[in-house]
Amino acid sequence: MSRRKPFEPDPVKTGVGRGSDMIKNTRFSLKINFLFAAFLFSFSSFSQEVIDEVTVTADYGKRKESDIPSSIFILDEEMIYKASNQHFEDLIQTIPNINWSGDGNRARYFQIRGVGELEQYEGAPNPSIGFLIDDIDFSGIGSIATLFDIEQIEVLKGAQGSRYGANALGGLIYMKSVEPDADQSARIQLRIGEDDELAAGLAFGGALVNFNNAKYRLSLHHHQSNGFRENISLNRSDTNQRKETTIRFKANWETINNWIFNLSNMLVNVNDGYDAFSIDNSFKMLSDNPGKDSQKSIGSSFKATYTKNQYYDLEMITSVANSDMVFSYDADWGNESSWLPYTYDYFSKSKRNRRTVSQDIRYISSNTMSLTNSPEWVIGVYFIKLDDEVKTESTGEYNDPIYVYSDSLNSNFNSQYESLNASLYGNLNLDIAENSLLSVGLRAENRGVDYSDSNNLSMSPDETMFGGEISLSRWFERNINGYLSLSQSFKAGGFNLGVTPEGKRAFDKELLWNVEVGLKSLLINERLQLNAAIFYSKRRDQQVRTSSQLIANDPASFVFYTDNAAKGKSVGVESNIKWIHNEHVQMYLNLGILKARFDEYIGQSSLNGRDLAHAPRYSVNGGIDYRHPKGIFALLSISAKDEFYFDVSHNQKSQKFKLVNLRLGYEKNDWSLQLFMNNLLNEKYAVRGFFFGNEPPDFPNKLYTRKGDPRQIGIKYEMRFN
Repeated sequence: MSRRKPFEPDPVKTGVGRGSDMIKNTRFSLKINFLFAAFLFSFSSFSQEVIDEVTVTADYGKRKESDIPSSIFILDEEMIYKASNQHFEDLIQTIPNINWSGDGNRARYFQIRGVGELEQYEGAPNPSIGFLIDDIDFSGIGSIATLFDIEQIEVLKGAQGSRYGANALGGLIYMKSVEPDADQSARIQLRIGEDDELAAGLAFGGALVNFNNAKYRLSLHHHQSNGFRENISLNRSDTNQRKETTIRFKANWETINNWIFNLSNMLVNVNDGYDAFSIDNSFKMLSDNPGKDSQKSIGSSFKATYTKNQYYDLEMITSVANSDMVFSYDADWGNESSWLPYTYDYFSKSKRNRRTVSQDIRYISSNTMSLTNSPEWVIGVYFIKLDDEVKTESTGEYNDPIYVYSDSLNSNFNSQYESLNASLYGNLNLDIAENSLLSVGLRAENRGVDYSDSNNLSMSPDETMFGGEISLSRWFERNINGYLSLSQSFKAGGFNLGVTPEGKRAFDKELLWNVEVGLKSLLINERLQLNAAIFYSKRRDQQVRTSSQLIANDPASFVFYTDNAAKGKSVGVESNIKWIHNEHVQMYLNLGILKARFDEYIGQSSLNGRDLAHAPRYSVNGGIDYRHPKGIFALLSISAKDEFYFDVSHNQKSQKFKLVNLRLGYEKNDWSLQLFMNNLLNEKYAVRGFFFGNEPPDFPNKLYTRKGDPRQIGIKYEMRFN
């Protein structure tokens, strides 16, 4: 839906308890924002440069970001280009209160405000964070988030139950590729860097011959690098390699009888290696059988919009996707000589095929309605069918010649998961007073599941879930909007595989309630953007990956399973400031303060009050962008993140860290050359951590971490043709 602000011309009418730490963090947030704003105001400038308002694609019918009563972070095409990165995981440090789990070569699982998965799922594909690319659902399998020819990335934070249902308990990430244009254009990009990185991309498009008002865009891109690891056992530097190919094709057609058709196709082949953990937590690998982390996804979406009706627009979105994934790893992280005199050699491999078909049909109130103060509304139905097949092979051998003990493993596991989700949803916007808007959204969703596996487990759960939101927005000035919202989202229940404690085979749905108050504004002749939000969330029947020992004094009976084991609470602050000082200098600051914790953890009182995993208490990103009239440009950005717990099953933490990135370049007419320096200070930091025993013969518990990428320097060349 598209709503005019009350101050914009119209053809018809013109016109919660907080701990002391949280209080300190909030004050810290306010101080940083105040000092940064004061610094900005200390400049004097008469530039006519302004900040353009951004349209949010992920919302119903497209609305301006400033009109939506929730915290949204947007990365536009210019920012994505300036960052000069290959994958979405490289941009996560710039977004407040979002993190990712390094449980693979590329980021697959995301955490927003402390909500999200950390590792490979078993049984039900049941993500907490939605992930879409051009209306195609890839929730829980976000490895294919390559960035070439991506126009916009939108991160919707907090409960999204009324908009997106069970897959968006804690938020949604939406990636949109570049739209076709009627004018003929082309783009060529080359990139060379350390780690033997080599990348090349081509995109072009324009009007389709013999079709009036039809246009297309085709993009192709390939990236390869070694993955920043050296395997000294195999004398190779590419066991953690990255080989990523992306092909996108889009076509738009506006017919003479008021139909608009949008077609989007994509093929992304992420064929990466996986050799990321070492015994000494370094970049030196000892594995003799490196793994693989690959995902080949083919997807298509077709959107048809009918705009002729006086009272409503009809919008229909159909999508299909097929993904083949392989995730394998050397489970002992070593080789024959490294474990002498013991024989210790284990390997695991999982093949997964996931297919989805979805249909969204919605009626949206027409902008051509002539009724004064008429409400804006949307009502729709949504269906998604998902098939997920898994085949897992695990092999291993252990021999201790000193204590004369040996063991072996050779297991195979197959599973078949099918689900059908059906939703009915609606949203209503009402002008209730001068410059004030009341918005109400509701969603009812039913999920039916059929599951079977080679262990003779069969499950057919069926459940109905409800979500909604109500918000009040008020425009104090033309470009100053304040809002207050209350929302509830939901996550479907599921079931555990293998041996489980009595009564713990299945677990129930989870609910998240969120209260948020925020401000969105454009100030100083639209050269200063200041957005801020304060939120408070409560999680009921929180789904937690927990553990239990089935038989007293028998460590071998120790099992992991998911249970509704906790109640959770989150409170925090998010803000982003962007300032156009003049036509040469821009500055920005993004800040997140978060305290996400367990209020009550059933059976483990030691976890009561503990922070959630991968939920750092602060995340900060700031930068200065300089452009000289003669074409020289520079971008300096600094990101910092607090320490965070790696998991629920142990209390090991990461270390706080900061990353510095620098871009220097020259652009003239239709070409540019850029020198990029990622992690300039070569900061050592971790993106995932495990605490367990993996060194024979005693196997003492130890923290093993997966390191983030070290410093990388390279150049990028781009040419555009119009």
